Amino acid sequence: PKQNIAIGPGTRYTFGGWVKVEKGKPKPQVCLGWCDVSNKWISCVYATPVTDNDAGTGGWTRYEGRTPPMPSNAATGMLHCHMLRGETGRVLFDDFSLEETQAQVKRLRLRLDGFLYSPKLLYCLQLGFTPYDTKVLPNGNNNFIRDAVVCYRPSDTWNIAFGQTTVKSSRENIKSSSAMQFSNASIVNSEFNPDRDFGFFGEYYKRLFGNFNVTANAAVTLGEGRNWVASKSKGFTYTGRVELFPLGRFKASGEVIEGDFLREQSVKLMLAGAFSYNDRTTRVHGQCGSQLPDGVMASMKQYYLDFVLKYRGFAFCADFMGRICDKPLYFGDLFTYAGKGVNAQTSYIFRKNWEVALRNSTLLPDAKVRPMVGYTGFNQTTFAVTKYLIGHSLKVQADASYNHRTEALNAYNRWQLRFVLEAGL
Repeated sequence: PKQNIAIGPGTRYTFGGWVKVEKGKPKPQVCLGWCDVSNKWISCVYATPVTDNDAGTGGWTRYEGRTPPMPSNAATGMLHCHMLRGETGRVLFDDFSLEETQAQVKRLRLRLDGFLYSPKLLYCLQLGFTPYDTKVLPNGNNNFIRDAVVCYRPSDTWNIAFGQTTVKSSRENIKSSSAMQFSNASIVNSEFNPDRDFGFFGEYYKRLFGNFNVTANAAVTLGEGRNWVASKSKGFTYTGRVELFPLGRFKASGEVIEGDFLREQSVKLMLAGAFSYNDRTTRVHGQCGSQLPDGVMASMKQYYLDFVLKYRGFAFCADFMGRICDKPLYFGDLFTYAGKGVNAQTSYIFRKNWEVALRNSTLLPDAKVRPMVGYTGFNQTTFAVTKYLIGHSLKVQADASYNHRTEALNAYNRWQLRFVLEAGL
C-alpha cells in the first residue's frame, strides 16, 4: 500500500507502524519518500525494526524511521509498505503513524517602500528568504520576490497600481502575516487564498454619509500567481471586492489586523464580499498549485464573504469562501479543489496585553473531488495565547490545534502544538 501526504520544507518526520509476516519469508519494507511539486523523486528513508516478533507481540514487529529536515523543494511525501520485488508471501501492516517536528525561521522578509519623485508616486518591494517563501515554482522559476509594485495615488480617495502584489480577495489574504493572532493562517484561507499576482490594481475610498464608509477594489492580473512571468494562456483573472463600514473606519486599518490591540472605544464592524474569475489558467488552483499538462487549461470562480467586529479589546471575525470549477479532475492525481469553507474566530486582549483567541475552521470539498482529497469534511480548532510586547511588531505566541477529517479514507485525528516569536523591524 501507498499513501500520499503533504510535507513542509525544514520539517522532520518520525514514522512507523506494526508489521507481521504471515506466509513465506519475505523482507518487509517501510519507506517514506518525498518529491517536488512536479512529482520528481528526491530521496527517501527506510524504517528499521525496533522490537522483536516474540510471543509478547503476537508475531508483530514495530518498525520506525526518522527523516532529516525536508529540503526546500520538497512538496509531497509518500509512505510505502511493501515486500522486495520478486518475493512471495503475505505481510500485514497495521497502526501506522506519522509525526512531524519543525524548528525553523518561517518568515524572514525585507520590505522597502517610499515614493519616487513625488509623494503621489509610491513603490513597494518585498523579498522573502526562507524556504517557506522561496519554494521553486512548478515551471522552474525562482520565488524570492513577493511584492514589486508601483502605485499612483493622486488623492486620498483612489489609487492605481501596476506590478506584483496581493490580490485583495478575503480578509485573511489581505492582512499581513505579521498581524495574525495564530502561528498560521486558517486551513480555509490556505486552500482558497489566491496570494499574489501580476497586473493592474485599483482602489477607491468614499464616505457616503455620516460614519458610513465604503472601499472598492478591482484587479486584472495574469492569473498564474507570483513570479510565473510567462504563460501560454490567453486568459486573465478578474477580481473585485467591496468593503462596507457602517459605523466608521477602524483605527489604523484595524480591519486587516487580527485582534483588538488598539481597543476600539466604539463598536466597529466591516462587511465585505469579493468575487474572482480566472479564465484559462495553467495551474490547478489558479494562482497556486501544480502546473497542468501542456495544452490543458482550467477556468474557475472564487467567492469570499467577510465579517469583522471589534469593541474594547473584544474581536470577532467570520469568513466564508469557496471555489467553483465545472471540470475539476485532470490526469492522474491532478485536480482542482472545488468546494467551500467557513472560518470563525474570536479573541479578547487583557490590560497587560495578554490575549486569548479561539478559531474554528471547516473545509467542505465538492462531491467530485472527495475521492481525491480523501474526506468529506476537514475541521481544525485552534486555541492561542499571545503576549504583545510591542504590538504585532514584537510578540510571543503559542497555540494548540486539533485536526479531524470526516469520513476520511485514512483515519485523521491530530494535535499540533506551535510556539512562535515574531519580531518586525
